[in-house]
Amino acid sequence: MSVEPIIQRPWAKWLLGFAFWTLIGVSFASHFYLSSNEAGLAVGWKQALSYALGDWYVFALLSIPVTFLARRFRFEAGTWERSLAIHLLGCPVFSLAYMTLRAWVGQLQGAASFSGAFQRLLVKTWPYDLLIYWVIVVVCHAFDYYRKYRERELRTLELEKHLAQAKLQALQMQLNPHFLFNTLHSISALMHRDVEAADAMITRLSDLLRAALAGADTQEVPLRQELQFLERYLEIEKIRFGNRLAVAMDIAPDTFEAQVPNLILQPLVENAIRHGIEPRARPGRIELRARREANVLALHVSDNGAGLPKKSALEEGVGLSNTRARLRELYGEKHQFELRGGPQGGLEVQLTIPFRISNHHDQDPNSHH
Repeated sequence: MSVEPIIQRPWAKWLLGFAFWTLIGVSFASHFYLSSNEAGLAVGWKQALSYALGDWYVFALLSIPVTFLARRFRFEAGTWERSLAIHLLGCPVFSLAYMTLRAWVGQLQGAASFSGAFQRLLVKTWPYDLLIYWVIVVVCHAFDYYRKYRERELRTLELEKHLAQAKLQALQMQLNPHFLFNTLHSISALMHRDVEAADAMITRLSDLLRAALAGADTQEVPLRQELQFLERYLEIEKIRFGNRLAVAMDIAPDTFEAQVPNLILQPLVENAIRHGIEPRARPGRIELRARREANVLALHVSDNGAGLPKKSALEEGVGLSNTRARLRELYGEKHQFELRGGPQGGLEVQLTIPFRISNHHDQDPNSHH
């Protein structure tokens, strides 16, 4: 349990306050005892401690109304004149209350008389009492300003978190229609050539959309779950391309439970199909690899298509640009996302993100081999 929530509890505050004033009393008792003995005065430790704690426990008691005044009348713009007047009136009242209570405590400790103790305190301590009053006021203001600063800081962090979540939700909402429109376009094209295949594609699209909607509010999922979604998507594309599309997956067993952004692989594979398979009549191959490298998860998608355009940069569609934006929001500088030409032609996409294990182990990961 964190220490800060415990400190915020009323009993903890009272206990800390008591310990604080006791520590001050013990410190002054030690000083009084040592200095008295060095001066040749016969002052015992018990006497020094009783005298010092008598002083500081009275201050502790009077600090309660002073704390109330300090929080009620703060030195803020527009109210500082009123607050100053209140505290200037509070100073002598505090000093008078201290001398009265301390003289009474002195009687309990064996002082000659109340009036004698009060007169000695009036001569010796009233300027010191005023100083204590203002120290209490300043400390209360310092704690209040620190508390407000922490509250503003926490609110700012919470707002940033909600803003990032809203951005991610917007990006995911943009990705789903993009994928849907592309798939519907494929079904429309196939309808004129193979009605049965188009019908099968519609059935698989229904399953795919159901899976996408089920995870619409989730930003990260286990790689195992992401691969299941990708396989449903590839079933649709294999109906569309037939023998022209071959997919090979090489997934390290220790990566199946690693957390990845939801729907991160589908746009990468879709891009490989669009640029590596679709423009060419001959069969194409897409490879997907996943490896753990120290503290990062490396995902690699490649195709054997024509590769990057030689004279112009690759035009990134909604899927890739959306992927870049989501990765920035989720991981900041802790990720890498790179598109490059493969050594044997085609296009390679390399993605690395922090390696984190999910707590879900509801399915055998070896089912993807």
